[in-house]
Amino acid sequence: MLSVELVLRMTSQDVRRGRGTIPLEWRHGKTHSIMIQAIDHLGIAVRSLDEAIPLYEKALGLKCLGREEVASQKVRTAFFDAGGVHLELLEPTAPESPIAKFLTDRGEGVHHVAFRTDDIDAQLRQAAGAGVRLIHEKPFDGAAGKLVAFLHPKSTRGVLTELCALKPGATAAH
Repeated sequence: MLSVELVLRMTSQDVRRGRGTIPLEWRHGKTHSIMIQAIDHLGIAVRSLDEAIPLYEKALGLKCLGREEVASQKVRTAFFDAGGVHLELLEPTAPESPIAKFLTDRGEGVHHVAFRTDDIDAQLRQAAGAGVRLIHEKPFDGAAGKLVAFLHPKSTRGVLTELCALKPGATAAH
């Protein structure tokens, strides 16, 4: 576990525009414990895995590591390794899925960044304690044998942020 002193500068204009507030403990230079281990993957919304996978394989020379359906999120995924960071292609399986909504609103493209943590529950508490709005207060089953939870993009400068950790006893599938 690493300890890092966080320095955050926000202007009063940022606060007026609803971009968050500066937690009191950050303003006073308190040290925070960080459990983030690495960027785990980038989530990329696509309309069709069958159409998108060949692009990543042929144009970029990446190998698809596997596909998986996450029924609870109404999504099918395909993973690629790009130098130790994974790309997770996300295809909706139902019109009401979060990925289908994203595709309707924004089209295909980067959906989220996921950070691997060694303690997802503690990481969620840390984020909430820092004033970050949680989409999920408790982790749930995600793809590749992981527990996942999301932080709201309005609290993370417009970036949908996923926290993920291997389920107890699981081994990394991707």
